[in-house]
Amino acid sequence: MAVKIAETAQGLDRGQLTLLEQSLNGALQGKPDVVRLALIALFAKGHVLVEDVPGVGKTTLARAIARAVGGSFSRIQFTSDMLPADILGVSIFDPEGKRFEFHPGPIFANVVLADEVNRTTPRTQSALLEAMSETSVTIEGEVRPLPQPFVVLATQNPKEQHGTYPLPESQMDRFLLRLTIGYPDAEAELEVLRAFGHRDAAESVEATLNPDNLSKHQDAVAEVAMTDEVGQGLLEIVEATRTHADLTLGVSPRGSIAIYKAAQAKAYLEGRSFVTPDDIRSLVIPCFAHRIVARSANRDGQRSTEEAVLLEIMEQLSVG
Repeated sequence: MAVKIAETAQGLDRGQLTLLEQSLNGALQGKPDVVRLALIALFAKGHVLVEDVPGVGKTTLARAIARAVGGSFSRIQFTSDMLPADILGVSIFDPEGKRFEFHPGPIFANVVLADEVNRTTPRTQSALLEAMSETSVTIEGEVRPLPQPFVVLATQNPKEQHGTYPLPESQMDRFLLRLTIGYPDAEAELEVLRAFGHRDAAESVEATLNPDNLSKHQDAVAEVAMTDEVGQGLLEIVEATRTHADLTLGVSPRGSIAIYKAAQAKAYLEGRSFVTPDDIRSLVIPCFAHRIVARSANRDGQRSTEEAVLLEIMEQLSVG
């Protein structure tokens, strides 16, 4: 029978996780579900796509995560004229040393905010997504590893499609989770107004972890178990997306792995050494909605039809 993870067994201070989440909730007022999903992606070594309107806290969340884990932060504002070298870096000739010196681009950070990723060309998008997939970049034939841990929070505005290059499904599939932040409720927004001008929400976050012990927590997440019964229930949901009459594209094997990793991270954050059916069910929408395509889907970034199909599937199937 599975038991709760013991601090001594892992050799890690699990109290850090509670403090980490509390700190991030203080920076992003009134959005505990969003904070939890962001932490799930972080501890599962995954990347996040945030689809939302401007001004709801995407930058604040990314900066707060970087500060909370004691990591470096970089923000890339994507534009239509941006080149891959603007992200990855470039070698410049040093006349004194008579050699080329590599100047790393903004991708070389622990937490990278890729703002409005759909505003740049597919070529530049591909450079970013290669880095996400390989956790390294190849420049002039040399493979250069990226800082560890490494997480990308990419954003795009689903309401503004003029002059954009929507990410194809094969690239959407690279993101572990897709989420929206949404507008705060009245109480949370009032708290934001009270603090405005007095403090920077992200700057007030103190480091709870450092990159080294974050990596150790990530390794511990990979040890969280999932029974064959729960795994079979998960795969039934995946198979249902591949055969559903209203979908033209179902969940890929990468998607199956993604929700497995996310469920491991969710269980770990809740102090368990095992994945439950509820872990899977709670992650189906953020893990799968951006990986499937409905027959009636439009290309405006909205996923309401896909989400409705996933909810229908979950009503018909059980997990574990």
